[in-house]
This record gives sequence, C-alpha cells and structure tokens, in this order.
Amino acid sequence: MIKRRLENQVQQAIQRRPSVALMGPRQVGKTTIALNLSERIPAIYLDLENSLDAAKVQDIAAFHAENRTKLIILDEVQRTPKIFAPLRGIIDKERRKGNKAGLFLFLGSASMELLQQSGESLAGRIGYLELYGIDVLEFAGNKMESLNQLWLRGGFPESLLAASDIQSIGWRRDFIKTYLERDIPQLGPRIPAQTLERFWTMLAHNQGSVLNASQLARNLEVSSVTVNRYLDLMVDLLLVRRLQPWAVNAGKRLVRAPKVYVRDSGLAHALLNISVYNDLISHPVVGGSWEGFVIENIMSVVQGRALPYYYRTAAGAEIDLILEFSGQEKWAIEIKRSSAPALSKGFHIACEDIRADRKFVVYSGIDRFSLGEKITAISLADLMQEILSKIES
Repeated sequence: MIKRRLENQVQQAIQRRPSVALMGPRQVGKTTIALNLSERIPAIYLDLENSLDAAKVQDIAAFHAENRTKLIILDEVQRTPKIFAPLRGIIDKERRKGNKAGLFLFLGSASMELLQQSGESLAGRIGYLELYGIDVLEFAGNKMESLNQLWLRGGFPESLLAASDIQSIGWRRDFIKTYLERDIPQLGPRIPAQTLERFWTMLAHNQGSVLNASQLARNLEVSSVTVNRYLDLMVDLLLVRRLQPWAVNAGKRLVRAPKVYVRDSGLAHALLNISVYNDLISHPVVGGSWEGFVIENIMSVVQGRALPYYYRTAAGAEIDLILEFSGQEKWAIEIKRSSAPALSKGFHIACEDIRADRKFVVYSGIDRFSLGEKITAISLADLMQEILSKIES
C-alpha cells in the first residue's frame, strides 16, 4: 500500500471545514483515503452507486440526524445532485450549535457535476481537493527504474502496481473501455464510444501540442464546436489537461491556443498501444509524453496554490510551464527528456519576456547543477520538493 500524501491534507481540511469535496478520476484512490480516515475518526461511508446506500440518503436531513456525531462520507456524489440543496440548511444548523467542521466528505469522479452542484448550494461551506495519480515523490523519488515504471504505467494504483507490464496495460484498456461505454454516457448527451475513443487517441498522438480544433474536426468528420464539446467533457472528467497560454502584454505575437495533454501518462500509452519501456523511448510521442508526465507530477504538489501556463511567441520563444504564485512570483520551467539538457535561445528570451523570478530545467538525471544565467538543472523529484517548500513556507 502506497501512502498518499493528500490523505493528511484531507483530514486537516475536514477538521477546519464543515464539508470537503475530494475529486479525481475513477480508480485513483479516493475511496481508499476515505476508508482509511473512517478507521481513525467516527464516520459512516455510503456508495451512492449502490441502490441501498442511495435510498438511505433520500431524506438526508433525517439520515444526518441519526448520525450527527459521525463524518458522513458520500461516494460518487454526482449521482445524486438533489442532495446538495438541503445540505446548506443542515450545515448552518450545526454551525449554530457550535459544530463547524467534520460533517460531510464528498467523493466525486466528475468535477463539472460536483463543482457546479456544490458550488451553487454550499458556497463558503465547502473546501475542494483533487487526488492525482500516484506521483514521483510517493513512489519513485530519484530512483530512475521506479520513475520510468511510473511514467510508463501511469499513476492509477492498479496499473502501476500490476505484476507485469502486460497486466498493467490490460487494466488500462479495460479502464478506457469502461469510461467510454458506461461512465461517459451517464453524464450527458449520448456520444458514440468509437468516436470519443478516436478523439482521445488523437489527443494522445498530439500530447503536449497546441490545440488545433479545426484539424481534429476534419479528422473526426465533425464540427469544431463538437470537438470543443468533446474536449470540455474530457477536461471536466479530469482525464485531459488544457494548459492555457500566458497572456502577458509583451508587445509580441503570442500563441493564444491552449496546449492539451492526456493527464495520465499510462492512459496515453495505452491509447497508443505502448506496453513496454523500450517501445516508449523509441516512439515519436516520447518527448510530449515526458512533458505531460512532468507537468502532472508538478501539479499534484501545487494543488491550486499556483496558476499554470505555458508561453510561446510566433518567433519561437517558449517556456513549457510557468507557475505563477501569489504575489505574482513566476517560475519558468523547461522540460527535457535528455540526461544532458541543452537550452535554446528561445527559453532565455521567454524568461526575459515574463520576468521569471526562478528558472529551472527538469531533466531525466538526478544531479542538480547550474546551467548559467541563474538557471538550475534539477530532477523532477527535487523540483517537486522545491515547490512543496515554497507553498508550505
């Protein structure tokens, strides 16, 4: 069992707030965290996909009255959207009694539903956390063999910890099929599973590329509006990341379209039929895959406490990732798969354009060294520790 860093943050959030929403895609470990918490504090767990458990909360006020000394954990809460409206009154009533924390923990695998429903009813009464896949600090550190396994298989626990690469990719293929054929159709208008799989696979082939909705639309034989609707859905399901461009007024022609990544590297590789490490490092997508992997690991420690962007000008100046912290402090992060990173002139120009406060190059080695001009070459694990130190200080 891999200890998840977010588990302590969830417990701390429950101690501060009356309700907490823990979001993340299916099978990423949300239920495990909730059940671990229920062993340490009085709690009752309900899976709202189970018809019996769903029936228990038809009258949530009565159910809470019977269990008011316990944390009520509601899994797959987006399945019962009507539950949020009466929760506001329950929480306010408990606040008047002096009970200001630890009432409800919501688990959800569809952020668009969870954010919309809870945001309308529980404004000021709820905190949000997102559980990412298992990350480098939790599994690999600076051990390259473990890091490469995590990169290949992705961060879903059952995929990562499978007995073999063949079993791992089999699990991921089943996961993709389940999402396409069961989960997504339950969330909105019917989208043909085959069409959405083609779209998802195209995104994997173009991992880290600037979105070209018109080209994707032509390939799928649909409209650009439909492509953007598909993309919105995948983003809301926490399966795809849309990285927005830095919109500073630098007096230059900037690329304005977002970059798009399949968030879990293991799912991207399964969509591309990459099952072993040697196939990955010889595949044309290797650079984009590594870039997406690094960005997701970085965002797993950021947890909303910095805003992510990329920067690119028409002349070729580029930064793979910008983190803007409070106070407008900006970190410029270049991502290189090479074990001997070399920087282009465009990175230096881009750092001047955005006035970067700190500059890093994440590469595939473990040593830390200067590349001149206050630029530090650093491993992914060490950069994640730097970010944790920054946001926890």
